[in-house]
Amino acid sequence: MKNLNTVHLNGLRALDAVGRLGSLQAAADELGVSVGAVSQQVIKAEAQLGQVIFERTARGMIATEAGRPVLHALDEGFARLSAAVSIASRKDDAILTISVAPVFAARWLVCRLDRFAERHPDIKLRLDATHNLVNPALGDVDIGIRVGAGKWPDVKAELLLQQEVFPVCSPEMAAKLKEPADILKLPAIIDGHAMFGWEVWMREAGLSGATPVTRHVFNDASLCLDAAIAGQGVMLAWQTLAAFALAEGRLAAPFGIRAKTGFGHYFIAAEGAREPKKVKDFKAWIREEMDGTLALFR
Repeated sequence: MKNLNTVHLNGLRALDAVGRLGSLQAAADELGVSVGAVSQQVIKAEAQLGQVIFERTARGMIATEAGRPVLHALDEGFARLSAAVSIASRKDDAILTISVAPVFAARWLVCRLDRFAERHPDIKLRLDATHNLVNPALGDVDIGIRVGAGKWPDVKAELLLQQEVFPVCSPEMAAKLKEPADILKLPAIIDGHAMFGWEVWMREAGLSGATPVTRHVFNDASLCLDAAIAGQGVMLAWQTLAAFALAEGRLAAPFGIRAKTGFGHYFIAAEGAREPKKVKDFKAWIREEMDGTLALFR
């Protein structure tokens, strides 16, 4: 690391900020200094590195071919430094902050938290329900749970559950269904933000090319589920979304045909960060609870 002695840290910060934000003004705003100061730091850092990192154009500061790998490494390096500062500044190790999507929190997690509290009374949970993917390295979040393909940048993703989808409707509607094709006789409730469509399940059910008639389109899966419970149609749900309503008998999943979407539920953590005991305890508990959910579909 002796080569770090040849370049001022402020200069590296200036390079990183300009590289991420694309302009001297934006970098100056983030760093809390003048545009002139950022410009001087960039020029000085380029001289110390012996490389032209940016091309000055009318469109802003554009990374040169030689500068791109330098900026990428700086971005990763400062993210790790930020993670170190965040870890060091956490004063209460008894508080576990979890970032989850609102639908996962409302439909699966919250109703089970009393069981976690009984097992780990020394850990206080703080739930951050947001649609945004949160990088635990850049804030006070200890762990996140997200649905996707598991290939998010700058975070470590660990598979929790492969997502499978299946039709759900009211028990009264389900009683009238005799074979998978009968689904097409029901009005469909569509989640406009879903990462998959009905063709995923239709293909698995041997109905490729068939499309149900749409009744309602919502931009939230919870609203779709409520509409299905109310008997307004059939929706394509997944394990954690529908498990509670299925267990209570408010919904039925006819035919038992489930289709993999290629997505999954993943734990999201900071890359390279130490995993504290409270996080390990939470992950172990979640996996046990998830096994209970999956038992509904066996």
